[in-house]
Amino acid sequence: MPSEARSTGMGPGASEPPDPAQLLDLAVATVRAAAELARSMRAEGVRSVRTKSTETDVVTAADHAVERYVIAQLRERRPYDAVVGEESGSVNGSGSPVRWILDPIDGTVNYLYGLPVYAVSLAAEVDGVVVAGVVRNPVTGDEWTATRGGGAFRDGRRLTGSGITDLGQALLGTGFGYDAARRRHQAEVLTRLIPYVRDIRRMGAASIDLCLAAEGALDAVYEKGLNVWDHAAGGLVAEEAGLGVTGLAGAGPGPDMVLAAPKGIHRALHDRLVEFDAAGGP
Repeated sequence: MPSEARSTGMGPGASEPPDPAQLLDLAVATVRAAAELARSMRAEGVRSVRTKSTETDVVTAADHAVERYVIAQLRERRPYDAVVGEESGSVNGSGSPVRWILDPIDGTVNYLYGLPVYAVSLAAEVDGVVVAGVVRNPVTGDEWTATRGGGAFRDGRRLTGSGITDLGQALLGTGFGYDAARRRHQAEVLTRLIPYVRDIRRMGAASIDLCLAAEGALDAVYEKGLNVWDHAAGGLVAEEAGLGVTGLAGAGPGPDMVLAAPKGIHRALHDRLVEFDAAGGP
């Protein structure tokens, strides 16, 4: 579990590998402050709303402000690390094996409409492997953390996922892309899948979906079209809670599909998603 953040800056040529627990300490301290910034800006009113990939893909002034804050904090504490953020893209490192993966506000449409389901998500990757992550809901204060090999936690409680073994009794989370053609395909997959499960929920923030699956509030999650910042931290939380976090047909989690499910239903859900071409389409 995270403790008070410590200085973790290491220059090029450092011999000791980064400690995931120290990376998590820094991530948690940074995300808590960033989440408060997002919450306070929402309370003052959403400003400067623009669109990105489509007319429904929005970005607010708060997205940019939170991202700038987090990157500044990381650069101050660990100046040699790389950072990739949803809004600013990549900030190159200088010889460090660490890359930070940031979604400043996951669930921007919820944020825009005042729905209390959005998150600040931050993960630390070492040599291409995510080793620490935190997801925090600024409205509720719910916070999920994980380190690779160290387990997943919510507010001090270790998470173990759902024990479900019957796909027909599973409550699934999913999401939809911003492009109309992709949403049409995703809706067709959903229409074919829903007779085989208990029900579907659509929260609007992939990082929170993954964390809810980690604690068993959802039994499993699947979604096509996620970027690395959408699932890096939440995916580690789900994995450390014992879920299989994969793509389809032997692929790893990525833009074509992120599937997080407990072992009792992973294969059955995987096979239905393959049957319904969930990773296909636009």
